[in-house]
Amino acid sequence: MKCRKCGTDIADKALICYRCGTATTDAKFKAPAATGRRGVRLAVIAAIVLALLVLLAFFLLHSRVMATDATRPEESRPRAIPGAGAESPGLRVKTRHDWSVGEIESIYTASLPDLVFRAQTVHRAHHRADEVQGCMLLSIKTGGCPEDCAYCPQSARYKTSVTRTDLVGLDELTEAATRARAQGATRFCMGAAWRDVPDGPDFDRVLDMVRVVRGLDMEACCTLGMLNQKQADALAAAGLTAYNHNLDTSPEFYGHIITTRTYDDRLETLARVRRAGVTVCCGGIIGMGEDRPVRYRLLGQLSSLDPHPESVPINLLVRVAGTPLADVPPADPLELVRTIATARILMPISFVRLSAGRLSLTDEAQALCFLAGANSVFLGDRLLTTPNPGTAHDERLLDRLGMRLSVSPAADLTFGSSDNPANAGG
Repeated sequence: MKCRKCGTDIADKALICYRCGTATTDAKFKAPAATGRRGVRLAVIAAIVLALLVLLAFFLLHSRVMATDATRPEESRPRAIPGAGAESPGLRVKTRHDWSVGEIESIYTASLPDLVFRAQTVHRAHHRADEVQGCMLLSIKTGGCPEDCAYCPQSARYKTSVTRTDLVGLDELTEAATRARAQGATRFCMGAAWRDVPDGPDFDRVLDMVRVVRGLDMEACCTLGMLNQKQADALAAAGLTAYNHNLDTSPEFYGHIITTRTYDDRLETLARVRRAGVTVCCGGIIGMGEDRPVRYRLLGQLSSLDPHPESVPINLLVRVAGTPLADVPPADPLELVRTIATARILMPISFVRLSAGRLSLTDEAQALCFLAGANSVFLGDRLLTTPNPGTAHDERLLDRLGMRLSVSPAADLTFGSSDNPANAGG
């Protein structure tokens, strides 16, 4: 074909002359152009139809999901987490009681970033990420304990600086609990250095103490030693929120720490507390010379309890002169972080309490503990007989972290819901 203007030979299907740029007007090229316009119109119509079909499919799927969710039990539904940054639905984790030692080891020994990230993800699915519960722990009867717990300065078997005192009066208790509430605590814990709870006037006074604390609209927790069923029922009737009775360590390592009470004694006390309808506070201590497998087995024992303890205090040994563990090398703070993170993953609904030993931690180490899932601290400058960061320090730390003390009891903060006076958490 020749260009109609310059006469140059051009291809039969050319639309313009490559030399002069003149468009061809041959009729045989107009039909394809017209066909192309019709094709564009058909493509647009097809795209619109496809978009409508996608929207319809999305609507039907969404309606089905909403209908299914409406039939699920309330406690199994994902819930948006207020105050946790972006208000996205939390992914709930199924509660288990059959973790193997191998599974726990795999969790505990994961790279620290992976471990903390997993723990924080689980934490956000069940708890507020920007709040911790403030607790206060008061020694209501100090020293003279007949037990031989190797970590405890209140044992009568060891020469320590602890002075034996009798059970405090109601006025002193009321003043301490009122002060704790003013400092931001929503849980008040009372610890007595007894092996077994004595019946009689002292126990009656403890019941009155529980009533006083509950009357102040605070959670009441006690750690008094071993209980019989009648005593557990009486504490429940008085309004006790929780009873603390730590396992301390694994069954295999237990005999290296305590010989005056068996592991089964502790488990039986916990069972009586459960039967009475009181929530369980039960945790342990790290840094007593144990190795990692001991911690795996302690965490496995705690997570095997059904239901899980509502409160899991994780203590870092406070080494006290005069006790058998006074010269044990200090534990690496990152082992505490790993223990807390693993506890959070194994027991997602429980409150994991950063308990004794905080005075030996830097602010950065405590921040890592919170990232790992700890959501409770003990306020005040003493934790029974051992030193503790003061309330003013805790306020500054939480402010630096953009966190705060909760203003509601623990039961209101959960998306679902130590008998050692020196290293205990209620």
